[in-house]
Amino acid sequence: MSEAERGQQPQDHREQERHGNGHAHPVFDRDYWEDRYGQPGRAWSGRPNAALVAEVAQLAPGRALDVGSGEGGDALWLASRGWRVTGVDISQNALDKAAALAREREDVDPARLTWQQADLTGWSPTRASFDLVTAHFMHLPLVDRERLFTALADAVAPGGTLLVVGHDADALPGGTGRHGDPGMLFTVGEVVGRLSPDAWRVEVAEVRPRDMTGPDGEVRHVADVVVRATRRAD
Repeated sequence: MSEAERGQQPQDHREQERHGNGHAHPVFDRDYWEDRYGQPGRAWSGRPNAALVAEVAQLAPGRALDVGSGEGGDALWLASRGWRVTGVDISQNALDKAAALAREREDVDPARLTWQQADLTGWSPTRASFDLVTAHFMHLPLVDRERLFTALADAVAPGGTLLVVGHDADALPGGTGRHGDPGMLFTVGEVVGRLSPDAWRVEVAEVRPRDMTGPDGEVRHVADVVVRATRRAD
């Protein structure tokens, strides 16, 4: 997933690419991602997303699901902290690079990582199977997003944590600009509204501003939805 530190380089393929980088009606199918990640070298830095570090560092390690894991920045950070992580991505090339990076890292035990290729618009994880489910910048059309976010919430075990991060649909002045179709974005209210108070305790639900430096060196002011919730165990 996240492959660069927030506020420095573009942070992950979901943030930069699912919005289309300003191109009209991009087709981000498996062929696109396999080609992108099939290029020599790595697309991203390997650093975890800042919101993941801020929201998860205090949690006791367990079983984690990293959705749209890309070259593995978030998954490897979790594994280095003792989590057993399943990283899921549409691109097998991305997963192969993530697995290779895990073998190079002295602070990561590759046995703690499982890599799974899947198209997230049609895939669902096993219910109540993970102590942490994290989704960063999964900007999908509304129908796909509703289905996926529901499936991800269902995958959290009792007492476990759901972390959803994305660009705030209400905080982009003058439209979405480089972020493409506004229907791909979501708000804090949309995420929280899907979490029944009977089943969930919402710990964090906020719009978090930050600065991000793009590949052209331009500093962009953005704001992210950050929602962290705990599934009630009773």
